[in-house]
Amino acid sequence: MKISKHISYEEATLSPTAIRNGISNQPNEEQLHNMQQLAENIFEPLRKMYGKPIKVNSFFRSEKLNQLVKGQKGSQHTKGQAIDITGKNKEENKKLFELAKTLDYDQLINEYDFSWIHISYKSAGNRKQVLVIK
Repeated sequence: MKISKHISYEEATLSPTAIRNGISNQPNEEQLHNMQQLAENIFEPLRKMYGKPIKVNSFFRSEKLNQLVKGQKGSQHTKGQAIDITGKNKEENKKLFELAKTLDYDQLINEYDFSWIHISYKSAGNRKQVLVIK
């Protein structure tokens, strides 16, 4: 099963932490729909602009998994509305960040000096909020 042309279901739900702890990390129908919308409206256009593969660090997280990884309560990852990505290194992540600014995102976050990029998307009411986490 595919979330989009360049994201497999397995890649979008894979979590070593969930596996180690025997936690299910499977989205429900609404969460899966949100993931497909994010992939179609954010990830695929970004990959096309970038012109090369983008690694998915974290996409969907069940509530239990989000607690274990100390994710923010109410994280958009738990709704299938957020993805953490990388282009291999900080320089490539800076490029991805700048390209992503042209899209209709909800939040775009530079995490830990471009260690990775967090992008979220909602089907309506995107805030185009740019943040930095140090």
